[in-house]
Amino acid sequence: MARPKPATFDKQKVVAENRKARFNYSIEDTFEAGIALQGTEVKALRAGQGSIAESYAEVKDGQVFLVNATIPEFSHGNRHNHEPKRPRKLLLHEREINRLFGAVERKGMTLVPLSVYFNGRGRAKVELALAKGKQAHDKRATIKDRDWQRDKARLMREKG
Repeated sequence: MARPKPATFDKQKVVAENRKARFNYSIEDTFEAGIALQGTEVKALRAGQGSIAESYAEVKDGQVFLVNATIPEFSHGNRHNHEPKRPRKLLLHEREINRLFGAVERKGMTLVPLSVYFNGRGRAKVELALAKGKQAHDKRATIKDRDWQRDKARLMREKG
């Protein structure tokens, strides 16, 4: 019997976050994926360096890769240092990969990384979202709702 998954992921130390993803995409489902890293990449992430602002994930040959994520070279790395923008393999179960592949192929969805973090056991993880791009009018509605929530909170604070 499979172990039940927790409702939220165990994020001990968030290294990089894609803050624009929730604005530009409507998130359908999220997955936690391991990431295959080299030694100097892990050291650079533990130092708090890394960016996933313009990155995405793609399914190729039954595997999922994180493309265009930047992990800068480790400052104390020598000739064994890594390439900053190389594609990195994401570690998922086969049924999750098949589900992602089907959604991307049939429904025209996108795989967007939301954050890179270290979990409680010290493993580097990526929070991956299955998302659909928002249109301009959807983005305007999001801004309108966010402004209304802010104004409503301000009014409630003033009225007491």
